[in-house]
Amino acid sequence: MMKYHKVILKPKKEDSLLRFHPWIFSGAIQSIEGKPEEGDLVEVYGSTGRFLAVGHCQIGSIAVRALSFTPATIDAGFWKERITKAYDLRKCLRLTGNDDNNNTYRLIHGEGDNLPGLIVDMYAHTAVMQAHSVGMHAARHAIAEALVAVLGAELKNIYYKSDATLPYKADLGNEDGYLYGGEIEDISVENGLKFHVDWIKGQKTGFFVDQRENRALLEYYAEGRSVLNMFCYTGGFSFYAMRGKARLVHSVDSSAKAISLTNKNVSLNFPDDPRHTAYADDAFKFLERMGHNYDLIILDPPAFAKHRNVLRNALQGYRKLNAIAFEKIQPGGILFTFSCSQVVSREDFRLAVFSAAAQSGRSVRILHQLTQPADHPVNIYHPEGEYLKGLVLYVE
Repeated sequence: MMKYHKVILKPKKEDSLLRFHPWIFSGAIQSIEGKPEEGDLVEVYGSTGRFLAVGHCQIGSIAVRALSFTPATIDAGFWKERITKAYDLRKCLRLTGNDDNNNTYRLIHGEGDNLPGLIVDMYAHTAVMQAHSVGMHAARHAIAEALVAVLGAELKNIYYKSDATLPYKADLGNEDGYLYGGEIEDISVENGLKFHVDWIKGQKTGFFVDQRENRALLEYYAEGRSVLNMFCYTGGFSFYAMRGKARLVHSVDSSAKAISLTNKNVSLNFPDDPRHTAYADDAFKFLERMGHNYDLIILDPPAFAKHRNVLRNALQGYRKLNAIAFEKIQPGGILFTFSCSQVVSREDFRLAVFSAAAQSGRSVRILHQLTQPADHPVNIYHPEGEYLKGLVLYVE
């Protein structure tokens, strides 16, 4: 086995690793042998000399992200094995194969696929790779080679998109670009609906793949309703609502670029359909002046809290946002409301929404409790991976 730098933990600090939690926090470390650079591979040992893990070291409160809890050489064979296991799971979910009904899914979901710090989304024949750690950034070419080996003819392009997700203090420069192929193929399919994906300039990897099943549920409720899709981004919920026979659909986002892509996606599926209008506007301002015109509202804001030190402000934001929706939605209306902030627990989010409901004084019932789909698996030893929370509420 290849020799790596050693990280020695303080006494009684190995319990979480023995339970296979993949994060080693800086406060648990007693000493480090050698001087590993951020992104280097290190071995982690307990205070008695017991081997615990091998992983990528990094600067910050999370000091090491564990890749393996048994001695392992992190080489081409390792990447191929882990990606094969991730791909086999997606085959089990019947998401692979580029069929006519669906060619869009998450292939690798960080800790959920035992590859902490790595995200790969598939859009037709293009894989969009995103690194959240310097270690995964350093391994990007080896990972790309493994993706080609595992996916074969299903894969034509790999686009690397990590400029916004890598630690800014690492000062790595902008490395975004194609690692393989280069053909621009921007029409993807999800549950039979088509959409453009801007993986070069768009948010995240270009589309929010994690809302696929929740969008399908919205379609079920849309018939005959006046729908407001707040924070619409590229319009995913909007064109599902239209296929669900909504009476009208209004899409709102503060980004004019997102609104442009929303209009393109709606036109791709429903050309010249007068039911849809999109607005580039601030969400809170739009909600405040919108009147009581909607009986189905979607609130899917960007993460209000990315760190625990802003959690309180984030919960206040969720309360305010939902309170306005409860006040304005028509009687018999349905509210789809979400949080994608990992640091906001399911209980905290529910409490924020419940407080908003109580403030409105309206009778509210829970119809569904939502989460991320199966191609965003949660490692049972890493409950923090359950980041997407959602409620479907009936408002009298």
